[in-house]
Amino acid sequence: MTVDQMATHAPPATIDAWFARQAAARGDAVAVTGRDGRLTYRELERDANRLAHHLRTLGVGPEVPVAVCMERTTGLVTALLAVLKAGGAYVPLDPSAPDGRLRFTLTDAKAAVLLTDTDGRGLRAAHTVLIGGPGGGVDLTAYPQTAPEDPGTGPASLAYVIYTSGSTGTPKGVMIEHRNVTGLLTGVRDRFGFGPDDVWSMCASAAFDVSVWEMWGALLHGGRLVVVPDEVRRSPQELHGLLHREGVTVLNQTPAAFRQLVRYEEESAAGDGSPAGLALRLVVFAGEALPPEMLRPWIARHGDEVPVLVNMYGITETTVHSTYRRMTSADLDGAAGSMIGGAIGGWTLEVLGADGERAADGEAGELYVGGAGVARGYLGRPALTAERFLPDPDAAVPGARRYRSGDSARRAAGGAVGSGYVDHEYLGRLDHQVKIRGYRIELGEIENALTRHPAVRDTVVVVDQDAAGAPRLVAYWVAAAGTPAGPSELREHLALTLPEYMLPNVYVALEQLPLTHNGKVDRRALPAPEAVRPELDAEFAVPGTPVEKALADIWAEVLSVDRVGLDDDFFELGGHSMLATEAVALTREQLGVGATLRLFFDRPTVRELASALDELLAVQHDTGDDSRSASHPHGEKNA
Repeated sequence: MTVDQMATHAPPATIDAWFARQAAARGDAVAVTGRDGRLTYRELERDANRLAHHLRTLGVGPEVPVAVCMERTTGLVTALLAVLKAGGAYVPLDPSAPDGRLRFTLTDAKAAVLLTDTDGRGLRAAHTVLIGGPGGGVDLTAYPQTAPEDPGTGPASLAYVIYTSGSTGTPKGVMIEHRNVTGLLTGVRDRFGFGPDDVWSMCASAAFDVSVWEMWGALLHGGRLVVVPDEVRRSPQELHGLLHREGVTVLNQTPAAFRQLVRYEEESAAGDGSPAGLALRLVVFAGEALPPEMLRPWIARHGDEVPVLVNMYGITETTVHSTYRRMTSADLDGAAGSMIGGAIGGWTLEVLGADGERAADGEAGELYVGGAGVARGYLGRPALTAERFLPDPDAAVPGARRYRSGDSARRAAGGAVGSGYVDHEYLGRLDHQVKIRGYRIELGEIENALTRHPAVRDTVVVVDQDAAGAPRLVAYWVAAAGTPAGPSELREHLALTLPEYMLPNVYVALEQLPLTHNGKVDRRALPAPEAVRPELDAEFAVPGTPVEKALADIWAEVLSVDRVGLDDDFFELGGHSMLATEAVALTREQLGVGATLRLFFDRPTVRELASALDELLAVQHDTGDDSRSASHPHGEKNA
């Protein structure tokens, strides 16, 4: 068998063994690129093997969790692969997450080994291994370049644990086995034609399950992985430039993020109807509902043939993706909801009614997912595992289970069971778990964190839409007697333990929460947030200069509020990273100044940003440069 045949032969049983086969076949090909350089398949195999040997000396083996808290570089990919080669299971931690959340995950996972590229976060395990970072980290040169002998893992061995938001207020770790990941990539390989010519972008955090699809989808098919820095993935302009420079062919995006990319193309010279120099052949949407209408401007310029547009539905508990559906121009006028298609190879879908019986075509019910992707369960939570992972009566394999998703869906009319591919429509959550901007959020976790503030007696968090129709989190709260607090203080309190995407955009104070006749919170009776400036800790100050007035007007438009003060913080007014991107675009357009997302996050009040823009305008005037893409040296806050 030639090395080319080896690379396309039936895949091995574990992720690391599959990668080793690709490394043998494509040793000199570039495997991964990032801001810290690039590694060939041979180099990545060598570096991961050396680290794996070191991990073995620390007791890493089958079923042993290893926490990994590293920035988005090639070193992160090396570390994750090394954990698998040592026989362990990686537990990814997002360095941008609050310290409290990182410490909880490290403790809950009982990870005795921590791989990190910084010693500045205060995270510690029984064995803390510094990779790179100050001083270069641990010296691995003395370890063998070949893989450890027989790590003791097989298809049913634990590969990784990813933590998701918890309905009880506590995040929960989802245990995924090697066979779940290899089953996913085997099930889609031929359908999408993945291979060595593909270049994949890795935009997702390693702590977000889409990274599994991006990273191993690229490397196990012999392609090249481009690790996208945080500041680039948050900027449509910079991301578009990276896609062009790197020749990315497979792009994975949430609909919200792709909408920003579409808008950038519309507003730039790249939006002239040409392919804009992009090599994209496939765009995969995931993470939240996809309204077909949002694809209209993209299809108008690029058509629906190249790149192919695919909507995929999935859950962390069923290994990233469970369905696929190609989106075409016909969907722009024909599909009203988020069409998620049918099951990928090896997966099964069932829509069941409240009585547990199969729902009729076109009838809404709860979606159950079975097959190759169903996870082992929740780490250390057997009762919750038994509640959500149920016996699958239709499976051919004894003991097989299916996952109760909590999602409402319906099977397309005429999609009879047993007829092969059957289209499905996603209708939303049945409980209080939501997805916003691609992030899965349990509203109960936010409520739990908010009630830990001494000024809060009762609270409920809901999702509504702003004036532009975009989803936002709204926190209703009742103050405890004698303990005053304002929205800024509550936001700062939540930011200690919750990531930015879980922070409510609007805080509404109530004298009491409305209740139903049986004593439960009546969410339907909650008052709608008014489109006025929220009560902030900072007193309202009138913007004075032309730039200040222009910024205040732009923010009021983007945030859908009646007025914005000179010292108002964009994010305390309900802003988030997507709205910030929109505000930056309008600022560049209306003021003709090189505003950037980095500058915006570094100067989040009208006063601060106006001062910085005045300096840029002065430089442009002195140099005669009217560029609207000037960079700024300041770092960007976590978006």
